[in-house]
Amino acid sequence: MSAARRAADAVVWSSLPVPAVMIDAEDRILDVNPAAEGFLNSSAKALAGEPIWDRLAVDAPLEDSLDRARQQGTPLFVNDVDVGTGERAPLQCNLQVAPVQGRPGEMILLISPRELAGRMTQSLSVKSAARSAIGMAEMLAHEIKNPLAGIAGAAQLLSMSLGPEDVEMTDLIVGETRRIVKLLEQVEQFGNLSAPERRAVNLHDVLDRARRSALVGAAAHMRIIEDYDPSLPHAWGDPDQLLQVVSNLIRNAAEAAGPQGGTIRLHSYYERAFRLRRSDGTGQTLPLQIEVIDDGPGLPEDLKGDLFEPFVSGRENGTGLGLALVSKIISDHGGWISVTSVPGHTVFRISLAMVPKGAAAKPTQEVE
Repeated sequence: MSAARRAADAVVWSSLPVPAVMIDAEDRILDVNPAAEGFLNSSAKALAGEPIWDRLAVDAPLEDSLDRARQQGTPLFVNDVDVGTGERAPLQCNLQVAPVQGRPGEMILLISPRELAGRMTQSLSVKSAARSAIGMAEMLAHEIKNPLAGIAGAAQLLSMSLGPEDVEMTDLIVGETRRIVKLLEQVEQFGNLSAPERRAVNLHDVLDRARRSALVGAAAHMRIIEDYDPSLPHAWGDPDQLLQVVSNLIRNAAEAAGPQGGTIRLHSYYERAFRLRRSDGTGQTLPLQIEVIDDGPGLPEDLKGDLFEPFVSGRENGTGLGLALVSKIISDHGGWISVTSVPGHTVFRISLAMVPKGAAAKPTQEVE
């Protein structure tokens, strides 16, 4: 095959609008196109050699039918089946499997999610509603905080002339007032987050600062393990905002563990093949990976799909703004955040870009 033909085939493969997976005679993944990388939430490099049925859960006895299609050299069509990946809720899909000409035993699997358009529309509606709610909350937050400060001050003055039993009630008023003010400040912070001031950032400095702060605060009851790739290049980002992201994830892990404690592992590594393909057709390589891993109870199943949306929380009295803020910061950095969770093992993974050519190679001195 000529080099021109191979290049053309690569362009066609990358341009397919639906997830496509090439599998060998033993049902192991040989290659995936960019759409499949997004569907499976993993890179082609990480997926290579993996058994396809370890990555795809199909609500149909597909293995035997696939074997027959391979032996007979005929295509296979399976319509209206639920397909999951272990990281997302199942989607109703049509599957098409066909033998690869000239490559005995190899098959190509096309996955066509039927519900994708509807779910995208629903997701956009939810995000639009969330943005409207955030905007309204921002508008009201400042006006509400002023009278709350007056109520708290009046309760404190009143407590000076009351007996011990009644002081308990005024303390309750002050405490609840302060809690509401804190919530309003979080709403304001979410809406007023400035654009990242990017420069070269040593991600291990960010992880270490977040770790040290957490160990004397929210994660004092936890064991935090450092598992770093010492050769990791610098990221291109805002160190303060990235510190906010990691600190938030560590705090969430510590709160999920409860008073009994547990272990949090901070992991960094380099994955050259990780490339984010956006809906507008553009793409960006995001090789720098940091993970916050905990051994807590895991995420509730009903929250996994909407975890990064505003006002979605799995904790009692949670505001649902922490992870939405994390998602917004990473998105503003042009990065990617994902989560996988089963009881005893939850991983928040952040993918970031390196310092672009021509930018300052050394990170700016950061203030502790």
